[in-house]
Amino acid sequence: MAGHFEATPGGGAAVALDEVEISILRSLAVQLLELIGPGETPADGEDPLAALFAEGPSKPPSDPALARLFPDAYGGPDGAAPEEKSEEELRALSAEFRRFTENDLRSRKREDALAVVRTLDALSPAGGGAAVLTLTADECRSWLGSLNDLRLTIGTRLDVSDEDEGEEGSLYRLPDSDPRKPMVMAYLWLGALQETLVETLMP
Repeated sequence: MAGHFEATPGGGAAVALDEVEISILRSLAVQLLELIGPGETPADGEDPLAALFAEGPSKPPSDPALARLFPDAYGGPDGAAPEEKSEEELRALSAEFRRFTENDLRSRKREDALAVVRTLDALSPAGGGAAVLTLTADECRSWLGSLNDLRLTIGTRLDVSDEDEGEEGSLYRLPDSDPRKPMVMAYLWLGALQETLVETLMP
C-alpha cells in the first residue's frame, strides 16, 4: 500500500502516507485553492438563489495555469472545433459557454481540493511513521479531480510536454542541481498516485 492506492470494499481506496507526503499534498492542495480563488459569496441581503445563476467571466484567465484548468470549450489546444466556424465565431461560442459554466466548474474544483485538505487533516501519523488514508467512493472522485488539477497546474508551470513524460523523457534525467527538480519529482509522484487511484476504480 505504501506509495500507491489500493482498492477497499465499497468502492473506496487506501494509501499509506508519511508525514512529509501528507505535508506536501496538503500544501499543494491549499496552493491550488488559492489559485482557483475563494469564489463569489452573496452580499448582505442578496438572494443566495440568484447567486447560483450569476454569470461568470467570458474571457479566459490570463494566468497560464488557470487557463489550463479552465480552457476554452471551442477552438484552441483543448477545445472542440465545430466544422465551418470562423475563428471569431469560435471565440463567441467559447465566451458564451464560459459565462454560464466557469463559476460551477470553479466551485467543483474548490470542493475537490477542500476534500483533499479535510481528509489529510483527519490523519495522524504515529511517531513519525505512516498513516493510512482511507477514502470513500465519493472522496476518491474528489481526489482524482484534484490530483488531475494539480498535475495540470504544475505541468503548465514546468512547461511539460508529452515527450518530457515518457520513460526516456527529460523529466527523468534532470540533474539534482536543477532548481526544477523538487517540483518535477512532485509532478511525477502525483502522476503515480493518480494512476493507481484510477486503477482501483476500474471494474
